[in-house]
Amino acid sequence: MANPAGESKDEVLKLDFDRRLMLQFRGSVVTSDAGLLAYRELDDALGLTEMTIERLADARTGRNGRHALVGLLRQSVFGRLAGYEDVNDAERLRHDPAMRWIVGGKAAQGCAASPSQMGRFETRWLAASENLSALADLSGRWIDLVHGRRPPRGIVLDMDSSVSPTHGEQEMSVWNGHYACTCYHPLFVFNQFGDLERCTLRAGNVHSADGWEGVLKPVVVRYRGKVSRIYFRADAAFAMPEVYEFLESERIKYAIRLPANRVLQDRIGYLLTRPVGRPPHCVRRFHANFTYQAGSWTKPRRVIAKVEWHPGELYPRVGFIVTNMSRPAERVVAFYNKRGTCEQWIKEGKGAIKWTRLSCRTFAANAVRLQLHALAYNLGNFLRTLATPEPIKDWSLTSLKQKLIKIGAKVVSHGRYVAFQMAEVAIPRQMFQEILRLIAELRPQPPPAPA
Repeated sequence: MANPAGESKDEVLKLDFDRRLMLQFRGSVVTSDAGLLAYRELDDALGLTEMTIERLADARTGRNGRHALVGLLRQSVFGRLAGYEDVNDAERLRHDPAMRWIVGGKAAQGCAASPSQMGRFETRWLAASENLSALADLSGRWIDLVHGRRPPRGIVLDMDSSVSPTHGEQEMSVWNGHYACTCYHPLFVFNQFGDLERCTLRAGNVHSADGWEGVLKPVVVRYRGKVSRIYFRADAAFAMPEVYEFLESERIKYAIRLPANRVLQDRIGYLLTRPVGRPPHCVRRFHANFTYQAGSWTKPRRVIAKVEWHPGELYPRVGFIVTNMSRPAERVVAFYNKRGTCEQWIKEGKGAIKWTRLSCRTFAANAVRLQLHALAYNLGNFLRTLATPEPIKDWSLTSLKQKLIKIGAKVVSHGRYVAFQMAEVAIPRQMFQEILRLIAELRPQPPPAPA
């Protein structure tokens, strides 16, 4: 590296349009990610990364490790949250003052982990089967800490698969005809707050519901006895008898889209005839409610049909939902339609966190990368749902990254403290102060003093 301190030793750069202007590059005393310190404050208030000390096994055998395991995890997670999804980014990021203080320990006064250190951490230590299993559980354990501060009365689980295109010789990267690309096919479970409960990486050519038990069942076990009610939503890929039977055995209320067939179409034949008269300039919507038992089912179940006649369309739009809920048909359909927010959260993960960046050669290393992206996504979503003031409460993760995380700051070191002199552009001082106040309210309250 030409400038190990992160500062350019060359002469200043000047601009021809006004020769009074000079450009200096001082990477070790200026940061473009000062807003990450708010996320580090949230991490400390909830005790998120600290819990990894007892969950992850340190596979290092030497005694002169420069960075603690928790520090390496912070560099991986916070770096992804700020948009540095490649290990090679550590070459410059290790000198960034915000990242050094986030990692903590020796990094605060020196430098964070190098690309080679981060590479070994992610592709060797975390890729070990024991650590990969613990890493998959970590998102749920983080959510449990959040629920300790914000106990929910009920949980709504949304399950969906997605696509992560690949562009190399990644192990188990296979052509998927539905997505028309070579890819991985990860599976996700979200709750109603947008938190990613659990995810897993799968080969590109598996069915959308393949391996659903390994993703959904641990989540249900975590909530068993903790909440009064659990709800489940999914698309037609999960319309399988074994899914219904598991949900019913756990007393989980569900609404799952059911693929259409001739028997279902015949049951609502009276709704498929075009209504008499001049069609209005609005959607005409009808619902039907009946009991149905497919050949592979062990018992009949409730099915709801929705038929919509749209202006200018010759044929109606028809959808079926299988459910064990007792709500009126209109309310069940409205409940199921909110599943679309799950697809939006997947888009945010792709856009803001870049969790489709799975460029390692081995499948285990890419599985680690997906779990690290999931932790970064959850950390970003925790701050959005727990500690954002009203004016920015509806911001997406992308907006928060561009306007909150990407705050420029100059770092001034004194004898007893270090000052980050932060720019006020999208996030003024008062708003940042309000974020810190909301985070402070999440800290455990000290026990009352004895009388």
